[in-house]
Amino acid sequence: MTFYERYLNGETKEVYDDIHKLGEKAFLTENIIDIEKVLIETFERVSYNLNVIYKELTDINYLFKTSFKFNSDCPLVKPLSNTNQLLDKLENLVEPFGYVPESLKMFYKIVGACNFGWDYDTNYNFIWDCADPIEIISLDDLVSQVANADNLEFLEDSYNEDGFTSLDLSRDYFHKDDISGGPSYSLQITPNKSIDAPFLYEENDTYFINYLRICFENCGFSRITKPEYKNDYKVFFEKVKPQLKKI
Repeated sequence: MTFYERYLNGETKEVYDDIHKLGEKAFLTENIIDIEKVLIETFERVSYNLNVIYKELTDINYLFKTSFKFNSDCPLVKPLSNTNQLLDKLENLVEPFGYVPESLKMFYKIVGACNFGWDYDTNYNFIWDCADPIEIISLDDLVSQVANADNLEFLEDSYNEDGFTSLDLSRDYFHKDDISGGPSYSLQITPNKSIDAPFLYEENDTYFINYLRICFENCGFSRITKPEYKNDYKVFFEKVKPQLKKI
């Protein structure tokens, strides 16, 4: 079977494992058309899952932000009308350091952006502590961030020091709970064209698509089940999990 047929057949993780093994060969004509179909299906499911979780959180009066200075403050943002132009600009900005992975580009084309963080400015009594709600910065905000002269200098410095650099996509779970915190969760800019890439500074030590998979396995909150926080999540899981699609 093709990757796409296998994916539809339920081999969601296995398909991406095999795609990863292809490396740059994934972009050969005989592979990329099939792989793009998998990516489209994946991110259509991501969009579907986010909408399900958003609805269920709204139903339990989860406190989303209601005042938005930037698109990235909004719980859900549909793909922007100028997505293609913004992606072109992003790719030009990072060209000295490498390539934007296809997974992120497809996220912005099909999903848009999300921020399921609690509005602690309105009410500091979190429904769940250190649960790490899913958050991926809006493309317009990401491009503005990268285009800033100071950030471009930082990208260059980190590239020269570490041999790679990355795009900041999400606050870490401490920042999401307003408890200081560490570096942002970031997607590595890869030296060669890539389908997916490491999602850095996040505790699961994994790739972007698998990070999203972990988030959906935990109904949008990757750390909600940590026993030390004693979060009461079971009723929410029982309602939400059966509705979500495997990615």
